Amino acid sequence: MSKKTNGDRLDIYSRITERIVTDLEHGVRPWMKPWNTANADGRITRPLRHNGLPYSGMNVLLLWSEGMARGFSSPMWMTFKQALEFGAAVRKGETGSTVVFASRFTKSETDGNGNEVDRDIPFLKAYCVFNIEQIDGLPDGYYDQPAPVPESVERIEHADRFFRNTGALIRHGGSQAYYSPVMDYIQMPPFETFRDAGAYVATLSHEVTHWTGHSSRVGRDLSRYAKDRSERAREELIAELGSCFLCADLGIVPELEPRPDHASYLQSWLRVLSNDKRAIFQAAAHAQRAVNFLHDLQGSAENGSRAA
Repeated sequence: MSKKTNGDRLDIYSRITERIVTDLEHGVRPWMKPWNTANADGRITRPLRHNGLPYSGMNVLLLWSEGMARGFSSPMWMTFKQALEFGAAVRKGETGSTVVFASRFTKSETDGNGNEVDRDIPFLKAYCVFNIEQIDGLPDGYYDQPAPVPESVERIEHADRFFRNTGALIRHGGSQAYYSPVMDYIQMPPFETFRDAGAYVATLSHEVTHWTGHSSRVGRDLSRYAKDRSERAREELIAELGSCFLCADLGIVPELEPRPDHASYLQSWLRVLSNDKRAIFQAAAHAQRAVNFLHDLQGSAENGSRAA
C-alpha cells in the first residue's frame, strides 16, 4: 500500500472523528440527532441500502448525521452506479455522502528465520452514496411515503418480548440502572418510576448492551471498567451506540437526555476520541456485534426476516 493511500486512510479516521468531537464539544451526542427532529417518534430506522438491507456500525452514525445535516427524510441510499442500473440519475450538482468499508490486504514479510510469511493488514475504504431524494427517475416505490407508525403499545410489547428472549436476568428495585459483571444481572428501577414505557425500554437497551460483554456472550473485557476511567468511557460509548442501534431496530426513542450518572462521560469521550482517531470506529463495531448477538437470541421467527 502506498504512502499516499495510507495517508488517505488515516485522513478518513481523522475527518470523521473530528466531526464527532466538534459535536461533543458543543454538548451534542451526534448519535442522538435523528430523534431530535419534530414528530420523529417511532419513525427513525437504520439507514438502508438500495436493496432495503440496513447499514451497520459506523455507517449508521455517518448516514444519520448526513441525513440530518442535509434535511433528507428518506432513510435509503445508493451509489451513483446503482442509480444508473435503475435507469435513474443523480441530479446535477448533488454531492455524495461518505460511507466506509473495512477490508484487508495480504503483505509478504520476512520473519526472524528468514522465511517469507503472509500477514493480513486491515484497512478502511471510503466511497460515496446518495440519498434517493438526490436522484431522479427511480421506480415509484422508492418515493413512497413511510407506512403509518404502529400503536405504541404494539411497539412496547414487541420490545418487552425482545428482552425476554435474551434470557438476561433483570431485577427491579432501587433508583439506579446498571449491569453487574460480577453477578451477571441487570438492575433496573421499578417500571412505574420511568417517564413512560419508551423511557424504560431505552434504558434497558443500554444496560442489555453492557450485558452482552460477559465472557459467555460477545466477550468484551469488562475487568477494568471500575478501575480505569478511559476503559469505562469506552464501554459506556459502546453501550450508548448499542442502545441507539437497538432502539432504531425496535422503533423506540432512546435516552435523548443523558442520565445524571452518564452526563460525566461527555468529557471522557472527548479525551478518548481526541487521543485515538479509531476509537469511535471500534466502539461502533463493538456495538454492532452486541446488537447482532441480541438479535440472534430471538429465535427463528426474527432471524428468518432480519437482514444480515
